[in-house]
Amino acid sequence: MSQNLRLGRGDQGVCRDSLKQLWTIKDAVFTDLCGNSSSPVPSTSQEKLSLMDHPGLRIGPLIPEQDYERLEDCDPEGSQDSPLHGEDHQPLLHVPEGLRGSWHHIQNLDSFFTKIYSFHQRNGFACILLEDVFLLGQFIFIVTFTTFLLRCVDYNVLFNNQPKNQTRPGPFHSKVTLSDAILPSAQCAEKVHDSPLLVFLLVLAAGFWLFQLLRSVCNLFSYWDIQVFYREALHIPPEELSSVSWAEVQSRLLELQRSGGLCVQPRPLTELDVHHRILRYTNYQVALANKGLLPARCPLPWGGSAAFLSRGLALNVDLLLFRGPFSLFRGGWELPEAYKRSDLRGVLASRWRRTVLLLAAVNLALSPLVLAWQVLYAFYSHVELLRREPGAFGARRWSRLARLQLRHFNELPHELRARLARAYRPAAAFLRAAEPAAPLRALLARQLVFFSGALFAALLVLTIYDEDVLAVEHVLTTMTALGVTATVARSFIPEEQYQGRPSQLLLQAALAHMHYLPEEPGAVGARASSYWQMAQLLQYRAVSLLEELLSPLLTPLFLLFWFHPRALEIIDFFHHFTVDVAGVGDICSFALMDVKRHGHPQWLSEGQTEASLSQRAEDGKTELSLMRFSLAHPQWQPPGHSSKFLGHLRGRVQQDAAAWGATSTRSPPTPGVLSACTSPLPEAFLANLLVNPRQPQRDLSPTAPCPAAATASLLASISRMVQDPSCVSPGGTGSQKLTQLPELVSAEMSLHAIYLHQLHQQQQQEPWGEASASSPPRPWSSPSQPGSPDEEKPSWSSDGSSPASSPRQQWGIQRARNLFPKRFQETTDTQKEPLPGPLH
Repeated sequence: MSQNLRLGRGDQGVCRDSLKQLWTIKDAVFTDLCGNSSSPVPSTSQEKLSLMDHPGLRIGPLIPEQDYERLEDCDPEGSQDSPLHGEDHQPLLHVPEGLRGSWHHIQNLDSFFTKIYSFHQRNGFACILLEDVFLLGQFIFIVTFTTFLLRCVDYNVLFNNQPKNQTRPGPFHSKVTLSDAILPSAQCAEKVHDSPLLVFLLVLAAGFWLFQLLRSVCNLFSYWDIQVFYREALHIPPEELSSVSWAEVQSRLLELQRSGGLCVQPRPLTELDVHHRILRYTNYQVALANKGLLPARCPLPWGGSAAFLSRGLALNVDLLLFRGPFSLFRGGWELPEAYKRSDLRGVLASRWRRTVLLLAAVNLALSPLVLAWQVLYAFYSHVELLRREPGAFGARRWSRLARLQLRHFNELPHELRARLARAYRPAAAFLRAAEPAAPLRALLARQLVFFSGALFAALLVLTIYDEDVLAVEHVLTTMTALGVTATVARSFIPEEQYQGRPSQLLLQAALAHMHYLPEEPGAVGARASSYWQMAQLLQYRAVSLLEELLSPLLTPLFLLFWFHPRALEIIDFFHHFTVDVAGVGDICSFALMDVKRHGHPQWLSEGQTEASLSQRAEDGKTELSLMRFSLAHPQWQPPGHSSKFLGHLRGRVQQDAAAWGATSTRSPPTPGVLSACTSPLPEAFLANLLVNPRQPQRDLSPTAPCPAAATASLLASISRMVQDPSCVSPGGTGSQKLTQLPELVSAEMSLHAIYLHQLHQQQQQEPWGEASASSPPRPWSSPSQPGSPDEEKPSWSSDGSSPASSPRQQWGIQRARNLFPKRFQETTDTQKEPLPGPLH
């Protein structure tokens, strides 16, 4: 028997405010909601009326709701629950008979959806179990092996400084062995007990290990339930998990909720609901970075600033804002009502400053222990790599800063990793091609490589001739140092294959996958070059390792000198950019990807946005995030303003494509050109489009970047292929078409990114009827409600400048000119190449 019931408040299936009352009437209502046919059903009107009058339950018709609305105002009664939109037309929760698993009523949907995603990304329960066991074993090994090296080894015997063996009875050994250098267990334990500091550190390590063990056990119980959920509810057995994509898992999850097998909220789930719960805190961090509050920065003596965001600092930020006992969210899904009131901002900022001071003091007290651990972990992890492959430290990798600034709103970690992996090769090639010329440094590096290589070769030949040369003191150390020196010096020599290549083309190829190229705050003019911006995002592995080693010492300083003075700005940020969404809770308003509220007029949102200067997302983050999410989830129905923007963008693409087709003489690409590429990677399609945008009939470089109209023509062609999968690899098998379709979607998003950047550049070069920088509006003001003097908010800019003059508020025109060279920009003259044939 099924029963139609509506939850009056909350988004967790069972509201916390009425939890006790729900348990009181569990036999009458709650059990029947889970599909128990033996539960009594109120048959009389009096019984039904009593249930309708209950504060937690109401009865009514089933009204599906596909989209949710953003609620601007908080609950006037001070409740922290998320009320459903429309008291007269609230959606109902219909639960038929079916499975009776523990997932019918989940009290913490954030944790539930996050564990579902983590279970998939970590490849199932067996891998999670082994990973946790190995991490715990690794911690034990590091602690015990370090203690063994400190107290249980006789280094006089090991270094052969002692002429005879004294560690064990027996005949004298002329050759020292490892067993000779190891002390007996009793003597080793005695030396450990003689060091109170070492005993104290071992006790701390044991306590930390027990805490990690308890945490892992609790997580394993949760993941075991998730495995049962995958097998019984989603019908994905463990052996098939690795072959099922996350998109398929999410699709089955939504279908399960719509069929009534998952009681999580009284309306159908959407893809955006799942992302909002998994990325609730991450979206806040992306928005903080977009507004210049993250990462921490320090000024440089020669100008500009350096960003710092180590793992330790990121953990402290997470404790301060989201998951700590004194944080804003305190690990939940609701922001306390006090943070939604503007009259308490000063009190809350003072309280948060005290929390920052306390956390900085704790970090400072623990810095010696954390530094020792960082050094030990780096030593055990990287020394072997340094000896085997010294050049690995000269390779580049995406920094934590890049993973924060280049991230879209509502972008899952695996999607970000895949996108940055595609952007790595063109970005690294751009850095090699655009590296400032340093002939003196290259000359010195060549000489250093020659001399160190000559010495290494001589020692190597002597070692081959007689291996006893290795027994000479410090010979092996000298050979290792010479090899490392030659490898490091060789990294300063420019590579010939990248010399002379146009860096603008490489930067555009990287931008196609990066989608953003953030500007360095505080840098002006030539110092804000694209090279230094990219170098901070794609940094050397050695620099990343050095940041982590110095993190225990630098983290307290950045807490005191960066976050402590900006307490009021951070409180204001959460006050103004937090919205209550029915069925989801408090989320960052930027995560809604609402063009009307956070769009930027220079990113094709002109006439569609009402955002003030401080409410706009910089770098086109709202527009690009919306485009990416809509392409990645074609079944998602965006709300009104977002849908209008997407329609306007598609119309602009068709208009520009038609204009290009009417004036160009080159023929459009055909599906056969795309299918000729045999590489399974998505960038194969994009590279083919960028390298061969048209079959030129005149003298034109085939690698030239396309103007906005040409990019629109490519977008129109590839959009038709995505909408009609039969166009992909004509004559190919069905599996080939299914494999190539996601690649076309990835290429379509890359072209959209280039197209939006080109349109943004064109609008930057035109007179823009916005408020001038000399008279900026109040940073936190609403476009329709002017603020009073007592609610005046501080500026965003880290250097104290106004939002209109802050470098984070606008793209540099010089950088846009470098990205899209003038000779490839669209012009208004009549010398464009006409195209006789239409697009097909």
